[in-house]
Amino acid sequence: MAMGRRSSVGRVSSILVVAFLFLQQVTVIARNASAWLTLTGNAPAIVAKGGFSGLFPDSSHDAYSFALIASSPDTILWCDVRLTKDGLGICLPDIKLDNCTDISNIYPNGQNGYLVNGVNTTGWFSVDYSIQDLSTVAVTQSIYSRTFRFDFNNYAILAVEDVVTNFEPPGLWLNIQHDIFYSQHNLSMTEYVLSVSKRVPVNYLSSPELAFLSSIAADFSNSDTKLVFRFLGKDIAEPSTSQTYGSLLNNLTYIKTFASGILVPKSYIWPVTSDNYLLPYTSIVTDAHKLGLEIYAADFANDNTFSYNYSYDPLAEYLSFVDNGVFSVDGVVTDFPITPSEAIGCFSHVNKSVINHGKPLIISHNGASGDYPDCTDLSYQKAVDDGADFIDCPVQVTQDGIAICMSSIDLIVDTTVTKSPFASRLSSIPEIQNTPGIFTFNLTWDEIQKNLKPIISNPESTYQLVRNPRYANAGSFMRLSDFLAYAKDKPLGGVLISIEYAAFMAEKLGFSVIDMVISALSDAGHNNQTALEVMILSTNSSVLVEFRQKTKFKLVYKIDESIRISVASSIVEIKEFADAVAIDRQSVYPVTQQFTTRQTDVVSKLQNAGIAVYVYLFQNEFVAQPWDFFSDATVEINTYVQGAGVDGIITDFPATASAYKRNSCRKMGKNAPSYMSPAQGGGLLQLISPQSLPPALSPMPVLDVSDVVEPPLPPVAPKLALSPAAADIAQSPSQLSAALRLVSSLFMLLALACVSLLLV
Repeated sequence: MAMGRRSSVGRVSSILVVAFLFLQQVTVIARNASAWLTLTGNAPAIVAKGGFSGLFPDSSHDAYSFALIASSPDTILWCDVRLTKDGLGICLPDIKLDNCTDISNIYPNGQNGYLVNGVNTTGWFSVDYSIQDLSTVAVTQSIYSRTFRFDFNNYAILAVEDVVTNFEPPGLWLNIQHDIFYSQHNLSMTEYVLSVSKRVPVNYLSSPELAFLSSIAADFSNSDTKLVFRFLGKDIAEPSTSQTYGSLLNNLTYIKTFASGILVPKSYIWPVTSDNYLLPYTSIVTDAHKLGLEIYAADFANDNTFSYNYSYDPLAEYLSFVDNGVFSVDGVVTDFPITPSEAIGCFSHVNKSVINHGKPLIISHNGASGDYPDCTDLSYQKAVDDGADFIDCPVQVTQDGIAICMSSIDLIVDTTVTKSPFASRLSSIPEIQNTPGIFTFNLTWDEIQKNLKPIISNPESTYQLVRNPRYANAGSFMRLSDFLAYAKDKPLGGVLISIEYAAFMAEKLGFSVIDMVISALSDAGHNNQTALEVMILSTNSSVLVEFRQKTKFKLVYKIDESIRISVASSIVEIKEFADAVAIDRQSVYPVTQQFTTRQTDVVSKLQNAGIAVYVYLFQNEFVAQPWDFFSDATVEINTYVQGAGVDGIITDFPATASAYKRNSCRKMGKNAPSYMSPAQGGGLLQLISPQSLPPALSPMPVLDVSDVVEPPLPPVAPKLALSPAAADIAQSPSQLSAALRLVSSLFMLLALACVSLLLV
């Protein structure tokens, strides 16, 4: 009887478990269906254009294989189909082979001129070569701003069938272009497409040529292949109708008669101004969905300049297309499939209001200096809004002894002082820098506040990458007291105060910057018991030693060069005066010609000694990142956090780091998807042929005890009451010498004049 009851209970339990699992599954399905605003309710498709072509040559073996390894497991592989002389379809990004292969070296006399869509075009063309002729031709990188290191891997040109057989992709997208051109060479793209679709599964078939796509529609009406009409630039004429693509956009109803979807440049959806700022989104996505058309967006590339509204963060751009709360495209075509994989799989539909001041700490660098001028009210407000855990103030001192937040002691760096009435207050101070400057202590706070404007930092201007030009001179400077008052009621974990040149200020200017900071913190109510934590950062151990003697604030020792740590005694010394260390990125992942070489043990050695590790300086501009991070700031952050285990990051762009902390995949641990795995230090070097490897990196210097231990700060010298002009001379040895020489010359002239008068 008891056994029967247990059996009944077991059956009921089983039924309940099954019911629970069923309800859970239904809930997940319902959640997913309601979460995505695509036509079908499914997550947007990720289409890897030529594979992972942002790094490897488009349509090469490694580009296709890497796309499937590093991206979402359902990533679709894209092939731009070109026809050979013998009618075989091959995958290459351009109709001219000299743009994407080494054919000009193999067949130096093979150049021809043809009419392509009405335009005379000269180059090497696939129609002049059989597949056998092309067997010795290798695929190369067609975008010259990307690395050429993989060009020597001798990637063979792949046929469409090769892509399917070699990589077994979850989906295949064939893009067909220049049907008229191939017809002129007695080749039929229609026959090829119908033939290849019987041999391999083709999930998507796109073309920007209306006549071609509509002519094959009937042949694919009962198949699983989706026909997609591809729009090119709005002013370009569609070859079979001579209408512009912009005018065809008004006839989506007709396109629906032969296609199940459209593919448009991303600017059709989010147009931008001539100076690269977003305009309001258009209605094209909702218009297409109302007609039952799927809509895919093209032209995504992490290393392509996009709107300043995205702050150089490609992941933020993808989210504006797939998770904006109003619409979602049905898929994206991209050169970097890892980034939309992150956006769709981990960063969409997250609670953006959650505040988490846990590891890793997000520490601003001069506020959100990637978006607004350094250390201005706008920069700090943006850092707070973007979710920074700590906002920072680099303390400088004015001539009248006011502590201010300024990223550089030299006003030339971050203000308009050279265009002000104070441009002549130039002085040379070797203790500070090798070049002349106009320093904060050359001007009073009133002079700075009323006469100077901030200048936004542009660290990658060499590559013509500038930051937020509309706001390049926006915002107001702040005193340290203003900064502390501002931070007090904000949702922060704390503030970081950085101090440099303390010895110079004490000895030459008569200012104790340490006492100034302690006094300002006390006046603002930032004592050791406040909710906001205070951290003091300096490259000078003597500064931190004095703070340790006078306060209980957390102290951060900044090492201002890439280093190795092999001497245990240097760590012991650091622990005497610092709770944390700030090191540069290369001390963790050394880099040679934009490739990481390995992961060092610097972080683990410091952490094993009980010292927290913060890493600087993170930027979103793709040129600031090694190739190993795929021109994606999120991949870089994830690698330092998950791969190296750093405790915090110091960044110009707190929004990117804050979004990373909120992503839903962080809680998955070892079950996180492959695209959220940290990059391996030196991983890409292993894929480069030996003859094109970058040069080996010289050993980085070892941090020794002598580098760490410093003499105590000098006593504060008596202040001198000097006029601004006299102060400039007193602060500048070179100007003082010049002044003395001038006085001496005047004295000699006066003496000669007197002698002349006596002789007369």
